[in-house]
Amino acid sequence: MLGLNLPQSATPLRILCLGAHSDDIEIGCGGTLSKLMRRRPRPEIRWVVWSAAGSRAREAERGARKFLGSGSSGAVRLHEFRDGYFPSHFDAIKDAFESLAREFRPDIVFTHARADRHQDHRVVSDLTWNTFRNQLVLEYEIPKWDGDLGQPNLYVPMSAHAARSKSKALLEVFGTQRSKDWFSGETFLGLMRLRGMECRAVDGYAEAFHARKILFPG
Repeated sequence: MLGLNLPQSATPLRILCLGAHSDDIEIGCGGTLSKLMRRRPRPEIRWVVWSAAGSRAREAERGARKFLGSGSSGAVRLHEFRDGYFPSHFDAIKDAFESLAREFRPDIVFTHARADRHQDHRVVSDLTWNTFRNQLVLEYEIPKWDGDLGQPNLYVPMSAHAARSKSKALLEVFGTQRSKDWFSGETFLGLMRLRGMECRAVDGYAEAFHARKILFPG
């Protein structure tokens, strides 16, 4: 399997993380972000959650701290668009995307998968591609009732310790989600184990992404 490495640079990597809801970024790419935060110089992060109010806002802040450490300081941007109704708020969300693009020009954007069946997730994915047309966009996956997991083509191997730490952190931080029968350590570890098998990760765990357009410099 061919591997590609991000080049080292004296300039910090700029990473934009987009999630419709407070737990999406952590589920989709939390392990990858923890790995990227070990780069030197430390990446510059923007962590944007589009629906986070009340207890969900507090969970979003805690989740960012868990996975970014001190890198979460000043990185988190929270909005309060109504959960489940993003299509009806499309104009306002698009305006917020355009404002974000004027403020921050990322090298990498993590966002929802285009084929995700959750209506809020699809709006965020579509607006990501509308807004960030000259960046590397990596679409993460969220396991849920819809059964919409696809066939990713980019893998980030994780150690067994990192996979277990991610699963534990998700359960600790997102108490509002524990009543959902899919929100369990077995689900998160199972998906990482499956992706780890697909890419033959040394420890057997990985996060996976849809990378639709990649420029190979020559």
